[in-house]
Amino acid sequence: MKKVKILAIILILLLPAILSAEKNSAASSPAKTQKEAFTTETLSTLLTYVELQDQLRREIKALKKQLKKVSSDTEKADIKAQLEKAQEKLKGTTTNLENIAADTDLSLLRVNKTEPFNLQKELFSLLEPALKEMKHATSDVRQKSQLRDKITYFEQREPIAKEALKNIAALNRVNKNKKIAQALKKMNRNWSKQLVFIQSELQAKRLQLNKLEAQESSFVDKSESFFKDFFQRRGWTLIQALLAIIAVLVVSRLVHAIIMRTIKGYRAEHRGVQLRVIDLLHRFITFLLVILSPMIIFYLEEDWVLFSLGILFLIGVAWTLRQAIPRYWGQLELFLNVGPVREGERLMLDGIPWRVKHINMYSILENPVAELSQRVDIDDLVDMRSRPVTLHEPWFPCKKGDWVHLKDGVRGKIIGISIEMIQLIQRGGAVYTYTMGDFLSLSPKNLSKSFRIKESIGISYALQKESTSSIIEILQKSINKRAVDEGYKDSIQNIRVEFQAAGESSLDLVVIADFKGSVADIYTRLRRAIQRWCVDTCTENGWEIPFPQRDIHVQQDPHSNVGEAP
Repeated sequence: MKKVKILAIILILLLPAILSAEKNSAASSPAKTQKEAFTTETLSTLLTYVELQDQLRREIKALKKQLKKVSSDTEKADIKAQLEKAQEKLKGTTTNLENIAADTDLSLLRVNKTEPFNLQKELFSLLEPALKEMKHATSDVRQKSQLRDKITYFEQREPIAKEALKNIAALNRVNKNKKIAQALKKMNRNWSKQLVFIQSELQAKRLQLNKLEAQESSFVDKSESFFKDFFQRRGWTLIQALLAIIAVLVVSRLVHAIIMRTIKGYRAEHRGVQLRVIDLLHRFITFLLVILSPMIIFYLEEDWVLFSLGILFLIGVAWTLRQAIPRYWGQLELFLNVGPVREGERLMLDGIPWRVKHINMYSILENPVAELSQRVDIDDLVDMRSRPVTLHEPWFPCKKGDWVHLKDGVRGKIIGISIEMIQLIQRGGAVYTYTMGDFLSLSPKNLSKSFRIKESIGISYALQKESTSSIIEILQKSINKRAVDEGYKDSIQNIRVEFQAAGESSLDLVVIADFKGSVADIYTRLRRAIQRWCVDTCTENGWEIPFPQRDIHVQQDPHSNVGEAP
């Protein structure tokens, strides 16, 4: 009984070890099976390579025997090319056989001369798939061109061969010498062979060309077939590339929105250089990802034609940008607001001053008085210069709704201002339209803030004594009273009368009246009213208003008695 208990205890103690051993045995069994399968596959592959080597050796041996038998240079060159190709294949299979048997890459143990890096060669290797695709697309055209060239070549040589045979035959007819006859016979045989070869080649090339032209489809059908085949094979890859670009742009917009919300001052009208650098980096990374994302898709899909076309496109862009780098550097300075044109400053464009409101890829310029704004490409600002704005600088002579008086005598209310033209309307409804340049050249006088009217009136020299004193006071009081009586009290800023000049036939007084801009629309009515007030005052006070005196000279006949004393 004690022995049974002891055995039970020993079994209990040894049970975990037994279970662990069984588990390890079960785990090692699949690994062993997998290794055996791998070994079997390796041996099968080695057998395939060994058989391939035997086949290549037999092929090389047969080619060497064939090379000894042929005498034609063309056939020799063809056999040599086949022989070199077979030897290269044999060398490759030997290398692969060794690598598979050793289960490692033995290339490091082989002493091979490292080829120097050749940029041109590497570049062409990347572009090779695209070039092959283009070559395939134009194969028919190139083949026809080659056939036409060969036909022209043989057509030019056929008459020469015929002429040579004709001349040899003529010499044979008159020749009596046996040695010359043998030489002429040999030449005749050679030229006959050449003529037969030329004619047979010419006939064959013409036949090939006729077949190609008979099978040729229209350009539209070819184009449709080419593009249909192209998009059938690569449509899904192109869609993936397009989706990748869209995803990059969407993520870029989201990142930009997050930056705008989280970075303080990012939305400010005039941002600092640091914020502009962040914005520039964001744009640059977005641009880089937009370029790289389709290239990555082409690489992952292993579509080397599209990958090569993408590289070709990037090379073209880089070559284009090569000469534009200095100008792009100027645009970069403007974007960072450290260039010759800066935000918040003033510049001249199209004859008008503008304030630089915002600099970006498309910059915003504004004229605060004329209420004009325009969007300008940043490239257009590269050659410009701006300067800081000083206090009370004029921006435009008027704004919409102002009354202006132009040099050409036109007076009207501004009803439209654009970069190209200005429109104003006169009392009565007549509309005048000026180009911006013509309008500014007429030096518009703005009446809408305030304006001055000067009107003159002349009185008789009989009033000379009072003309500089009492008459001036009386006239000034009378005009002020009449202006108030007619409802111009709130529009008058100042009215005064002064002695102007002693004229030829009158003593001239001038009425200087300053009005507010609110009555600018009745500017000519006020001029007429001042004249009326002056005349009424002169009438009430009995002041004579003389008319200009003119002497009339009558030319007399020297023989007449007119003007003589009786």
